[in-house]
Order: sequence, then C-alpha cells, then structure tokens
Amino acid sequence: MKAVNAGERCTMQEITSFDEWQELLEASTQLVLFVKADHCSVCEGLYPQVAALESEYPFPFYRVNASAVPEIAGQLALFTAPVVLLFHDKKELARFARIVPMNDLKKRMEELVQWGNVENA
Repeated sequence: MKAVNAGERCTMQEITSFDEWQELLEASTQLVLFVKADHCSVCEGLYPQVAALESEYPFPFYRVNASAVPEIAGQLALFTAPVVLLFHDKKELARFARIVPMNDLKKRMEELVQWGNVENA
C-alpha cells in the first residue's frame, strides 16, 4: 500500500494488489473503497470530492486502480468506473457507480457510522 502523491490534498491509501485488498478487508470493520480506471476523466473529477470526505468520518478510505489490479474488478463485479464501495464487517453495504450523488454518498456514510456506533455500544 502506498500513500497518494504528496502534492494531493488527501491521504487516501492506494491498494496495489488483490492480496493487499483481502488483508485490508479482513482487518477492517468498516472502510470506503474508491475504484478508478486508467483514462477515466469522471474518476479524476470524482476522486477529490470523495477524498475530501475522509477527514469527516472515522473509518479508513482506500483507492484502487482497477486497470492495475484487474482481479479486484472481477472479484467485486465491477463493470464501470468510478465506483465507491462502503464495507461493514467484510460485507458490501453500499455501491455507487459512475455518477455518484454526493448527498446520497454522505447519507450512506452516516449510516455506516451509526452501524459502527451500535456495535461499539
């Protein structure tokens, strides 16, 4: 896993292999996964908006380039990019593909926070 370039404003960690993804999923109770692809202008436009949310939520945010790690696209049944996935207890809680309404994404992230609070109570 490597950090995003220092010139970028976010700290979203990049997943570089399917094995790494499986380890992160096993080790994390909750997480957000941003999936992009090469030559995807929509991905480049959405990424900073999603990354800006990272500081507002208690769970980690990760990104992966499906062109570089194609196995993740196959295993997660990803047929387009960008895709934002929310996970809770190793299961997909929500999926947003291609066009991501930020208000809907924030609402589902708030639900993810509440799920975590219930389990930690």
